[in-house]
Amino acid sequence: MRSGRTRLDGVVVQGFYDRMRVVAPAAYGAIERDRADDPGRAFADTACGRLVGSLDAAGLRALGMWAHHWCMRFYDDDTRVGLRLVRELAGRAGLGWTVDEVRWLLDQSYAAAPSAAHRFTLPLAAAAELPPGALPEGVAADAPADAWRRLRAG
Repeated sequence: MRSGRTRLDGVVVQGFYDRMRVVAPAAYGAIERDRADDPGRAFADTACGRLVGSLDAAGLRALGMWAHHWCMRFYDDDTRVGLRLVRELAGRAGLGWTVDEVRWLLDQSYAAAPSAAHRFTLPLAAAAELPPGALPEGVAADAPADAWRRLRAG
């Protein structure tokens, strides 16, 4: 496990999956509707955008974790909508990411194939919201250098 010295507690991880299960049906439906729609639409006018607008910070974190997991697991040429959702969520500050959530996101990113080019987008954005020293030193040492430069730049 690269995201910390110890493995995440199983109860904590199960809690993440429980939270993701709550948003998964709406998220999957929104992604499918957006796939069939105009890709040039403003994000707020898409099904994913409307879903994002309907959730509080905890719901947005669960949605982000689900979308990140979905995009990393099913990475192919047709994840544009999911990747757009991940990028939009990564661009939102103040979601209150926890250390455990960031560690889980990083673990998912390291487990993904390198072909998933955007695998560190959300975890590094979430990590940037944590207080200095919240993550163990070198946690994302294998993340692409340009990704860490963006993280350090804020």
